[in-house]
Amino acid sequence: MDEENRFCPVEAALAVIDGKWKPYIFRNLSGRTMRFGELQRDLPYVTRKILTQHLRELENDGIVVRTVFPQVPPKVEYSLSDYGKTFIPIMSSLSGWGQAHVERDNHDRAKQPDG
Repeated sequence: MDEENRFCPVEAALAVIDGKWKPYIFRNLSGRTMRFGELQRDLPYVTRKILTQHLRELENDGIVVRTVFPQVPPKVEYSLSDYGKTFIPIMSSLSGWGQAHVERDNHDRAKQPDG
């Protein structure tokens, strides 16, 4: 089987948000611009190194725009690109499906007899 026959568009889409913190970064940047410190405060469990790495990957994928202001001290802001904003309805659908899945799973567990 050649490489073209193994291409999966869903896998390509998931690769963009692959990483524990990327969905959280995406959620935080949806509809607003944030500085690095603000993102770090909103995501207290992510390390500085991983947050930087994920932001760079999202920037390289064209999802996030990094704007540097030439001032002292340097000011850097992150926001979703126009292309990144096209992913908002997809993430919203995933979120809705995830919520329904958790509720279904909890409902199924509640119906099971105690053992």
